[in-house]
Amino acid sequence: MAKDETVVKEKKTTQNNGHETVYVDEFVDGVLDPKKTMLGPVRDGGHIMVNTTPGCWGPMITPSIRGGHEVTKPVYVSGAEVGDAIAIRIKDITVTSMATSSGNDQWMEDRFLGDPYVAGKCPTCDEVWPETRVEGIGQESVRCAKCGNDVTPFTFTNGYTIFFDNNREIGVTLHKKAAEEVGKSAAHYAALPEKSVQNPILAFCPSDLVGVVARLRPFMGQLGTTPAIAMPDSHNAGDFGTFLVGAPHAYGIEADDLVHRTDGHMDIDAVRAGSILICPVKVPGGGVYLGDMHAMQGDGEIAGHTTDVSGTVNLQVHVLKGLDIDGPIILPVKEDLPYLAQPLTDEEREKAETVAIAWGLESLEASAPVSFVGTGADLNAATENGLQRAADFLDVSVPEVQNRATITGAIEIGRAPGVVQVTFRAPVDKLEKRGIMPYVQDQYGNGS
Repeated sequence: MAKDETVVKEKKTTQNNGHETVYVDEFVDGVLDPKKTMLGPVRDGGHIMVNTTPGCWGPMITPSIRGGHEVTKPVYVSGAEVGDAIAIRIKDITVTSMATSSGNDQWMEDRFLGDPYVAGKCPTCDEVWPETRVEGIGQESVRCAKCGNDVTPFTFTNGYTIFFDNNREIGVTLHKKAAEEVGKSAAHYAALPEKSVQNPILAFCPSDLVGVVARLRPFMGQLGTTPAIAMPDSHNAGDFGTFLVGAPHAYGIEADDLVHRTDGHMDIDAVRAGSILICPVKVPGGGVYLGDMHAMQGDGEIAGHTTDVSGTVNLQVHVLKGLDIDGPIILPVKEDLPYLAQPLTDEEREKAETVAIAWGLESLEASAPVSFVGTGADLNAATENGLQRAADFLDVSVPEVQNRATITGAIEIGRAPGVVQVTFRAPVDKLEKRGIMPYVQDQYGNGS
């Protein structure tokens, strides 16, 4: 895109200009499009404050939303140019929903064109992206506004309704009568932001799991930068993005177009308060967006979905000039690091030095943790992608990264079918050379 084509709601700014804080309460129609208006700009070092909507199930049963999720309108970061990166400090994530519903899904085969997340259609009117209304409760409550037909592209195979305590620390799954009572006031209990257009999933009232207790640890399923081509938000990743290749709907792409993704849809539970996310800039201004807040999730999101909630988010953004990365890098909070990737303690360092002296080593490598996101059609492809990204960033071979990840880290599953974290302790001199060591120091100190 030419520089003069980028549309911002403010007059042209220099690198040092922009708002101190940008407040976001607007959402896209499900498609991240670099040609559309961005909010902002926010200054380099400024903050983005957001009230976001539930991510998966509500938009999934709202076929007028074209991306599978309902994410925020992107924010232009002053000074961010193509080839740069944006470091995003997650200062706070707070759940505002009182309850949510989730579970395994099944596709309703006559109600979409190629992809139920992207192109829902009415089986009677045959209209793609039909407007809907909610009538009553239950899995047949979403109706075509034009003909009144049951039009949801998804229903549950096994689902639950979970209610949270006042401090949003614990959730308990409800029985059928309680789930139906919550479902009658679905938007209220979901705390839907005023400008959200999704049908609240609480109206479906699933109750297959009863009396299950789960801890809350909220994180962002989507957080990142705008892709270089228009993409449905939930498909801005190397696994779901493959569904767009050759698709019959308006957002079909060629396989080579996947290089334009930014992997903003990760569903990695380490993307939580206290972590730092470093994202590629593939359009002028970066276009920071977020959504799909989850109340909790185990590695892999193996059910396909988890507890989508509304909430508030506070981010701080910094431009890293010329970093030129292909996908996200995460600096998780220390407790989220794999055991082998955690910084060495002073005691461990002393023991290592004893061994080194005994065998005539002149010095020990100084290292610090870093986590590279890899995505692909399946977990093997995602792992290869993450290994290659790490090797390219550190200017080492893939076999070296494999060895480091084996003895000083781990490959962790973010989401099945194809999102992983390649996490290991990397040489400090390499991190300093690439310019991210100040952020690593903020998280873990000077290295060990």
